[in-house]
Amino acid sequence: MDKNLEDLRIVAEQWLNQGVEFVQQIPPNQLYAAIAVLLLTTIFFFSIRLFRRTKSNTVLLSGLSGSGKTVLFYQLRDGSSHQGSVTSMEPNEGTFVLHTENTKKTKPVHLVDVPGHSRVRSKLEEYLPRAAAVVFVVDALEFLPNCRAASEYLYDILTNASVVKNKIPVLLCCNKTDKITAHTKEFIRKQMEKEIEKLRVSRSAISTADIANDFTLGIEGEVFSFSHCLNKVTVAEASGLTGETVQVQEFIREYVKP
Repeated sequence: MDKNLEDLRIVAEQWLNQGVEFVQQIPPNQLYAAIAVLLLTTIFFFSIRLFRRTKSNTVLLSGLSGSGKTVLFYQLRDGSSHQGSVTSMEPNEGTFVLHTENTKKTKPVHLVDVPGHSRVRSKLEEYLPRAAAVVFVVDALEFLPNCRAASEYLYDILTNASVVKNKIPVLLCCNKTDKITAHTKEFIRKQMEKEIEKLRVSRSAISTADIANDFTLGIEGEVFSFSHCLNKVTVAEASGLTGETVQVQEFIREYVKP
């Protein structure tokens, strides 16, 4: 046993001496360059691992007042039916595991219900830079009277610098689809694309100095479609009151991994 250890020690010393001799033969400039490359590579991979660990778990619920954001918030949190329309001037937020999931090995979601009132929509700007995804809620029952306003709000989100640069995914959530007279998600998608096309044309005609949005939408010479956005925009149906939120949960978990 002792002889084996001694043999290993001798072999290790030989390798060490050979390594030292090899390094001494390398010109200083090449040696420094190799060390620099090694350090930069190590920092690069460490940064990637750190980024993956700190990836955002924040999901924003946005949309006009009365669209049902708060009901969806409580359904996603604990499956409760928060009855009635609640108009708040402050964000409603919490960090939790979605109520249908196993709480032991699942990453919590930081869900923020951003007020839809026009006077406090600026609060959305505070959350967008660190958002993993945005759920834009539309009232499918009272859609037509609110189509223009909802489209303007969504347009402002889709042209926001943080959304475009970070390619933040957006879910167009058609809420209250349990009602017989509710519009389908395809109808809502097409109507909002038409409204956003009108906004795109009208705002493009304004001088650059007067445009409040960070980026323009769409492809020049083509009628606007959500598929033209740099970030991914998908459409889903939900019903906060009946607890039908499967598509919303699937969207959230696509970007906030369990």
